[in-house]
This record gives sequence, C-alpha cells and structure tokens, in this order.
Amino acid sequence: MRLALCNEVLADVPLERQCEIAASLGYDGLEIAPFTLSESPERMTSAEIARVRRSVESAGLVVTGLHWLLVEPPGLSVTDPDPRVRQRTQEVVAALVRMCAELGGSVLVHGSPKQREIAPGETHAIARARLVEFLAAAAELAQAEGVIYCIEPLAPRETALVNTVAEAAEIVREIDRPALRTMIDCSAAGAAERVPVAALIDTWLPTGLIAHVQVNDPNRRAPGQGQMDFAPILAALRRQRYAGTVSVEPFEYVPDGIGAAAFAAGYLRGIIEALDASAASSSREP
Repeated sequence: MRLALCNEVLADVPLERQCEIAASLGYDGLEIAPFTLSESPERMTSAEIARVRRSVESAGLVVTGLHWLLVEPPGLSVTDPDPRVRQRTQEVVAALVRMCAELGGSVLVHGSPKQREIAPGETHAIARARLVEFLAAAAELAQAEGVIYCIEPLAPRETALVNTVAEAAEIVREIDRPALRTMIDCSAAGAAERVPVAALIDTWLPTGLIAHVQVNDPNRRAPGQGQMDFAPILAALRRQRYAGTVSVEPFEYVPDGIGAAAFAAGYLRGIIEALDASAASSSREP
C-alpha cells in the first residue's frame, strides 16, 4: 500500500513546498485536485503538466492520481438538463484523464457532488441515466490512456446520487468497462453504509471493483481525529492484499493543514508498523 496526501490539504503553500512537506512527513505520493493547479486545469499544456510532475518526483514522491475533478472551471455538471453543459463537462474530463496519465497517476476519483445533483423537477432515474452515459464515455477515455476512472460513493448529505458501494458497483457492472471502477471513502462510508468499513472492504475487495481508498473520519477530520478506528480498516486492506493507494483526505484541518497531514501520517504509519510487527511475529511462531 502507498500512502498519499490529497494536496488541497496544503493548498495554502506552493506545490513545491507541498511536496517537501508531504515527503518529510513520510507520504509516498500526492493525490492532486486539479483546481489547485489552475483555474482552468483542462487548458494546461503538456509542458505545464510535465513541470508539475517534475516538482513532485524531485521530492521523492509520485502523483498517485486526481480527485475533486469538476470544481474548476465553473458551470460543470454530468446531470444538467442542458446537453451543452454535459458535453462541456465531458471535454474537461477528457483533458483531466490525459493530465492524470501524463502526471504518471493511475486513478481519477469522481466525487464532485455538486456537479452530479438531481436537477429540480427531474427524477433520480433521469439523473442516474445521465451519470451512466457520462461514466461510460469517461471509461473509454481512461482505457485509452491506461488509467482507472472511479465513481465515488458519497454520503446522502452531499448528494442523492450514488451513496453506497453497492450502488456504485451496480453502475460499474452495468457499464462493464475495464477502466471503470469504484472506491471507498471512509468518511462517506461511515455515514452511508450499514456495515463497518472493514466489513465493506472484506466484501468488496475480492470482487475486483474497488480501485482506490480514501481515509478520513466521518467527522470530516483526519484519520485518528474522530471516533472511527482505522486499525481494523488497514488490517482488512492487508488481509485482502490491497496493493493500491490509501489517500489521506480530511475536509476540516485541525489544527491546520500541515498539522492534520502530520497527525494522519503518524497515526497511520503507527498502525502499519504494528501490523508489520504482528505479521513478523506470527511468521516466526512454530
């Protein structure tokens, strides 16, 4: 497992400094929110993207992927009744898929709840059909670039469209494209799922439909800063031989961005070291 930091946690400092801080705290990579790079990230040139990649890799990190895809430019939506808005959104995502590949990332996480709302006067079924159409096209783009596109289940407080892993998995299976998967966000799962996150992992990792994990507490703070116990979650990922990225994505930074990133890194690394020690001890037993 690689441990990544979602870079908007440190968005108040330049990218180069973000990389220095993340590396010093023991992270393996950055998961980048495109809006932190530009107000029009879809217009970034290959040369500009290459400079971002060099900045990250010069600090000894890698770009693991992208998330918060549709924050900028404004006016995007995959469920808007206006087909021109949906087409524009598709064009932006095509550019972001290319960006992810050029950065060396492997996963794009489609959360963006405000850009997948059910339009006033329309039904859940209509919005879902538009989302499915969009994801099918995104999956084709992702496959061409050799990356994975993930639809992220989010809590009902954020969106009425795709709240559970089961709902996301149904869409992934319906579209049936190798580059389309879903993922687990611990904060959202803690608010929307009926079972603990560790049980969710044991249920869904073996299906091959889970391509990414984000760790955060249901109180929206960093792992370890709330009531959720992440030791069983990391143990379940180990048990299922998860070899992807675990990304730290708090939404409330306590005491600040650097402090939240540092706390999460120490807390999670401590759990991982304890799991390693336990596994080593078990292997030595007769």
